Amino acid sequence: MLCHLCAATPALYLLCITMAQVAGQEEREKTPALKDLLSGIDLDELMKKDEPPFIFPKTLEEFEYAFNEYGQLRHIRTGEPFVFNAREDLHRWNQKRYEALGEIITQYVYELLEKECNMTKAILPVDAEDEPTSFIYLSPDAMSNPSKLLVLVQGSGVVRAGQWARRLIINQDLNSGTQIPFINRAMEEGYGVLVLNPNENYLEVEKPAKSSPLYSHTEPLDEPAEKKERKDDKDGKKKREFYEKYRNPQKEAETDRIPIRENGSSEEHVLYVWDHFVSKAKASNVFVVAHSYGGLSFVELMNHREMQVKSKVCAVALTDSSHNIWLQETSKGTQDWMMEPPRFLWCMSMNNWDCYPLLVAAFSPLLHSPADIFLQTD
Repeated sequence: MLCHLCAATPALYLLCITMAQVAGQEEREKTPALKDLLSGIDLDELMKKDEPPFIFPKTLEEFEYAFNEYGQLRHIRTGEPFVFNAREDLHRWNQKRYEALGEIITQYVYELLEKECNMTKAILPVDAEDEPTSFIYLSPDAMSNPSKLLVLVQGSGVVRAGQWARRLIINQDLNSGTQIPFINRAMEEGYGVLVLNPNENYLEVEKPAKSSPLYSHTEPLDEPAEKKERKDDKDGKKKREFYEKYRNPQKEAETDRIPIRENGSSEEHVLYVWDHFVSKAKASNVFVVAHSYGGLSFVELMNHREMQVKSKVCAVALTDSSHNIWLQETSKGTQDWMMEPPRFLWCMSMNNWDCYPLLVAAFSPLLHSPADIFLQTD
């Protein structure tokens, strides 16, 4: 019996191998069909979300936010601070929503400057007719105050007149992010005030819609496949970097920027305001607070109007300034003037009034009496 079984074992072994080979062949025959089926399913597409339209409220009330008695932005129903991620995994939409709120905040600050600080707009250029314009804000006595004038210059970016930092306005409070505490204190102490607007440099207009040609006349129709593939990969990468992976990404309008005459940059703006306002103001003592890129713009002003600035400006406070007196090729006279400790001060932050004691220390030796100091500590 055992002998018969041993004799049959090779045959059984061969039978098992044959059956396994047949089953494997059947699986291999099914694999292409399965691959074809899966290839028709775009898993990335299944993971995409519909990007909502870039349509946002036009007022704080429509956003359901308001500033409370402490100047903090809070939701009118929940009392919670502003939430950036209103919709999960829709970063670009959330960013657009944040920017829309920021534009409303800008208008809100303008209203505060006009209604609470009693400041007025001055249009730039001063002789503008039918062209893009910007503006600055002046206190009622900015040009006529015979003694003291405070000039405020913010940094670069989205901030406009009256703002130090939009992020601080939205996430902390108005006192932290706006120039209003400086303005109010200065007015209380008898200063004229001039608020610059160095980032309002152009008028943005939407480009007219135009049909896209089927092919570019600058490229041959028989372009090599390898070259076209590289070009498509490059274009595709740009699109992926700009548009997030949404099923229907919202197309942003293409715009042109028309520069504002003689105010097309922060540096141009500061120089223009100096020539048409500060240099003509009656104040015998001009004080400047310049933040971030505003410090660079002030140093550039020194490069163009060194003697005028030296004769009129008493003291300058640069907060977190991005200037560089060597890269900006300032003169030896400007460098020496800027190195005088009582006249120039560098601070690391504007936040929470931390810089005020230092501003007092810098400004007070140049004033006639302690009563002239508007930046005092409690």
